[in-house]
Amino acid sequence: MKKKIDVRDLRVGMYVYELDRPWRETPFPFQGFQIESDEDIGQLKQHCEHVFIDADRSLGTVSPIQAWRAPRPVSAERKTGPEAELQEVVEKTTAHRPRRVYQDQTTVEEEARVIKETHEQAISLVYSVMEDVQRGKVFDVETAKKIVHDMAQSVVRNPDALICFTHLKKRHEYTALHSLRVCILALVFGRHLGFDEDVLNVLGVGALLHDIGKMKVPLEILNKPGKLTEHESRIMRNHVPYGISALEQAKGIPKRAIEVARLHHERYGGTGYMDKLKGDQISEFGLIGAIVDVYDAITSDRPYGHGISTLDALNKMYGWRRTHFHPHLVEQFIQCMGIFPIGSLVRLNSHDIGVVKTMNRAQRLKPQVMLVLKPDKTRHPFRRTVDLARETDGRGRPYEITSALPAGLYGIQPVDYLPVAAMVQPSPASVAHHKKRQR
Repeated sequence: MKKKIDVRDLRVGMYVYELDRPWRETPFPFQGFQIESDEDIGQLKQHCEHVFIDADRSLGTVSPIQAWRAPRPVSAERKTGPEAELQEVVEKTTAHRPRRVYQDQTTVEEEARVIKETHEQAISLVYSVMEDVQRGKVFDVETAKKIVHDMAQSVVRNPDALICFTHLKKRHEYTALHSLRVCILALVFGRHLGFDEDVLNVLGVGALLHDIGKMKVPLEILNKPGKLTEHESRIMRNHVPYGISALEQAKGIPKRAIEVARLHHERYGGTGYMDKLKGDQISEFGLIGAIVDVYDAITSDRPYGHGISTLDALNKMYGWRRTHFHPHLVEQFIQCMGIFPIGSLVRLNSHDIGVVKTMNRAQRLKPQVMLVLKPDKTRHPFRRTVDLARETDGRGRPYEITSALPAGLYGIQPVDYLPVAAMVQPSPASVAHHKKRQR
């Protein structure tokens, strides 16, 4: 049952499916959401006089990833006991930060051309840092800062270009390129959270260097295709203190950046390592580091397994809120990446198959999609991009995404349809390092 309601009469748990003004004029990232807190009600009062609620969809129990076809759940119910304490942590650590809203300054194609060289330099830098740490040498901190600064500037202009670069994955280069992808994801997430550029730079440096301690882990353990023994797991976990030591020896690494390396394996519920910290014992950078590290890890092919789809990853991570991740931050990360992240393979209501090419930050369910297959599963002769917010199909119906599909279905590799597809070749440093590590 759907009805109009004055914002003064709103209550936690109500499902808001329509506002009295366009969604893009408000700070709400989902078109349709469930009220989770008094803060949500306060924001609605600031921007609206009345809203439309769906009583049948209130108090739902599905994740926000499924909000495009089902109600958004209450993520942090008011309960007694430990969960109430965690809710207090959520409100204390994240609810009241002033939020800076960035506006895109370039298109994804323009930004991909601008940032291509910096991305290549970042790959070379990561391999150089890895070799220096492996040899016990002090690595080039100033170059790392410069490259992170340039990537942060790119993310401020348009985050989608560097997100496209994160899809350039190679199993044998997982450790190195994982660090670079985590850096990019952290910068994009920080932009979404409204961090100013100085904070973005510190976060980016920490994310780029968060795993350098793995260079002290034997290769046979690092790349073992099967499950690690308990002894091997202890050795692997030591990459955290190894990395902290290397970062503390280097001059010019901010202490807050080192928090990413120190805390990215801690878990919000206290089950992580090295110190089994929980809740507000983990700094904000540590909480962010955990989210972006896990997201890239589970969506990437690694020596011991295949990555899962971005949609499945976000669903899993939402299910791990409170146990693994700060509940508010993981929802913000989902909102940052979008229900259908860049690179998702999707089916439209026209029955065309396409790849999500760039985000629509005003209408999250209406990204731009490059069409790949026609309804009869033959290839589209031209690489046509449709803007789901503006265009209609051959019958005049607005385009909509009806389902997300596994990457590789119908032989489609989504990265082949992103603006970076033909831009990146393996850097000489990556080739040389791979050969050396193979010997």
